[in-house]
Amino acid sequence: MRYPDFVEPDLRSWLKQFHFFSSLRTRFSETDAFGHINNVSYFIYLEQARIDYMEQLHSINEVFHQKDYMIVTANLEIHYLTPLYHGQMINIHVRTSRIGKSSFELEYVIEKNGVVAAVGKGALVFIDKKNNQSAPLPEKFVHEIMTLEGMIVEK
Repeated sequence: MRYPDFVEPDLRSWLKQFHFFSSLRTRFSETDAFGHINNVSYFIYLEQARIDYMEQLHSINEVFHQKDYMIVTANLEIHYLTPLYHGQMINIHVRTSRIGKSSFELEYVIEKNGVVAAVGKGALVFIDKKNNQSAPLPEKFVHEIMTLEGMIVEK
C-alpha cells in the first residue's frame, strides 16, 4: 500500500509523532448504499477531532471569539485506505505538522483497532475579517500549539 508523501519517513515513524486523538463510534446514518461509511463522513470526523484538538489550547476561546478575526480551513485532503462500517469505534489522531506566519497545517490519522483506515492533511489560516486577508497567528496561540506538540520545552 502506498501512502501519500506527507506520511514520512515511514508509517510507523510518522504515527509516533501524534500526541492527541479523539474517539467516536460511527453511526448508521453515515453509511452509504454499499454499507460502508460514506466518504463525506470522514471530513466530519476530521472536523470533530480538529475541534477537540483546538480545545486543548487555552487561548482558543480568545481566538474563536474575536470579532475581527477567524480561523478558516483553506484545504483538506483525505486518502482512504480501508473501509469503515456502522458501529465501529475509531480514533482520529491530530497533529500540527507546520506553523507559518498566518497559517498552520494539521495531519490526521483515522484508525480502528490499530488499523489505519485513512490519513489526511489540511491547512488552516488566520483571517482578518475586516479585509478578508490572512493575518499573523497570535503568539500565545502559536506557543500553545508548540507546547502541545512538544516543539518547545517549558522552563
